Amino acid sequence: MFVARTFTRLVSRATPLCRVSARSISTKAPRLTTLSAPKLSAPLFRQPQFVSRFSTSIGRFAEEGSVDQELLAKLDSELELEKEMKGYEEMPESVKSFLETGPFKVIDTPGHEEVELVRKFGSETIRVEFSISDLNLLNNDLEDQALYEDESADAPESAQSGGAQSKSAKESGRVAQAEPEEDEDEDYMEESEAEPSFPAHLSIVIEKPSGGALKISGLAQDGMIILQNVIYHESPGLLKTKSAENDYQSEGLYAGPEFANLDEDLQVLFERYLDERGINTALALFVPDYIEYKEQKEYLRWLEKVRGFVKA
Repeated sequence: MFVARTFTRLVSRATPLCRVSARSISTKAPRLTTLSAPKLSAPLFRQPQFVSRFSTSIGRFAEEGSVDQELLAKLDSELELEKEMKGYEEMPESVKSFLETGPFKVIDTPGHEEVELVRKFGSETIRVEFSISDLNLLNNDLEDQALYEDESADAPESAQSGGAQSKSAKESGRVAQAEPEEDEDEDYMEESEAEPSFPAHLSIVIEKPSGGALKISGLAQDGMIILQNVIYHESPGLLKTKSAENDYQSEGLYAGPEFANLDEDLQVLFERYLDERGINTALALFVPDYIEYKEQKEYLRWLEKVRGFVKA
């Protein structure tokens, strides 16, 4: 539709230039002269004298950087609002307790999304990686869900399926109208007030000095570790350093079957194998809490960095 509309506009603009009056075309045979030069008529196409130009430059009298102060004021307002939150700099007790009593050491680089937990288990080195980007994905999903619910609420009543509880059935007395139950309302309010749980992706690497490593992908959600697959790597160095070359070499490795498709006894033994190394309920509760804590710190850091850049 857009192409057809554009073509029509181009043809309509070119048509006036190509119109030639019927009177200007002579049907008589031309008279030949030997001395006189041919008389040139006015050209049919003329160059327009005035051409409109489009410019993206600011107006001559507009002040450069006029929005800077307004942007700074908004950034200051956001910073003040975030810092007014109670305990915005304090580490949650659950996070503090896990780090103080647990075997893992946290490696958290300011300004980066990824977090790494490292520990030794005998001669093995265990690393657990996760990212705060999972929290941003949760926010996007919640916004999409809220938009869908708003659209469903705005739908006309006639468009919704009636069934046995339709309006006509209630009015005719065929179906008794159920009175609102207070218990259901209370349960709904409790569910609404509860904080949404989100799945945090985990990358678990178990390395032995003799060579080889296991890379286990999973999720931490609702206090549970949900395993997805187990991959064996002959070269643990490919997992230590992130690069395009290492990713390319690891791309074609056999990933094994889906964890849920393994024999049930084998699944149980893998879960016990990880539980013995600290990949358990405590870790599953710690990861989402730390993601929220770090995301808040990074957001404040981002506001301060952007504000400093705009103000400079």
